[in-house]
Amino acid sequence: MSSTPPPSLVEIAQRIETHLDAVLGVEESRWSSFDEDLTSPVEHIRRLVNSGGKRLRPAFSHWGFVGAGGDPTDELVIDAGAALELLHAFALFHDDVMDGSLTRRGEPTTNAKFEASHGANKLAGESRRFGDGVAILVGDLAYVYSDQLMRNASPQAWTIWNELRIELNFGQYLDMLGSAMNERRREKAERICRYKSGKYTIERPLHLGALLAAPTRGDELIPVLSTYGLPLGDAFQMRDDVLGAFGDTAITGKPVGDDLREGKPTPLMAIATARANAVQLKELQLVGNQDLTPEQIARVQQVIRETGALDELEIVITRLTDEAIAAVQNVPFTQAVRDELIALAEYVSWRTV
Repeated sequence: MSSTPPPSLVEIAQRIETHLDAVLGVEESRWSSFDEDLTSPVEHIRRLVNSGGKRLRPAFSHWGFVGAGGDPTDELVIDAGAALELLHAFALFHDDVMDGSLTRRGEPTTNAKFEASHGANKLAGESRRFGDGVAILVGDLAYVYSDQLMRNASPQAWTIWNELRIELNFGQYLDMLGSAMNERRREKAERICRYKSGKYTIERPLHLGALLAAPTRGDELIPVLSTYGLPLGDAFQMRDDVLGAFGDTAITGKPVGDDLREGKPTPLMAIATARANAVQLKELQLVGNQDLTPEQIARVQQVIRETGALDELEIVITRLTDEAIAAVQNVPFTQAVRDELIALAEYVSWRTV
């Protein structure tokens, strides 16, 4: 078990970041020369993609590509990695609007920045609506740029790219609906967990990379890669849920207990709710209140621990990770690539950010 990023992840991240900087630099110069006000949207995309992030999606795409016989220096996989990061940026811009988030990775969100600027400059209209609207447009722009980077992909890879994006949007819808309905059924929470993040973080990037390298091997590669990608994707999101409820703000860049304030429909909360007694249930009913105080968050966290939900979820994360690692041995890749996938699995499940 390791919470340290594998060396290859750092190398892939650097390659993708260099490419993103070049692509967005060209776009920023292009549009700022037309109108200086058009510098800001691309600046905000650059700010988000440069503010951190684990670059897991490009890494899984990379190893799917290399495992299926691709050259790791091929522009196809570098473009795909950058496209995945821009798609992720699109999702984060929109997610911050949907959740009303004011910070991300320790910095004000784009919606918060534009809302504040609108108010400070006494512009016409409603400040929050302006901030949200600009953030949505910036997210849409990131989405278009991600599509442009996939222009040379095979039709088979495009099919995966389309499925990835459809699943992401439906997963986010289920997440929003679950928060609004105070969803606490475990089966539903696990489905949301898989579709809002797990599949598009691990399984689909693996598929994408493999079909970029070997478009005709889909029937062979997709099922076996899923035996690794699906359980690991679930473990990834469950670890995210733990960090969202118990994470250290100094490390995660998000306020402590943000997921508790938003009432996220997570397996962690589903387990706690199912196990809680009447007194504990009353405390858990605080979840979803945007005005939760630090003291109330601490009480909810204590109930989650007391019910055994946190311990049970850690057991589930371990089981899912072990299942993914065992499945790697059936993937028709070289042992060197399998070892990289094992190292990524351990990092994904035991990371602290």
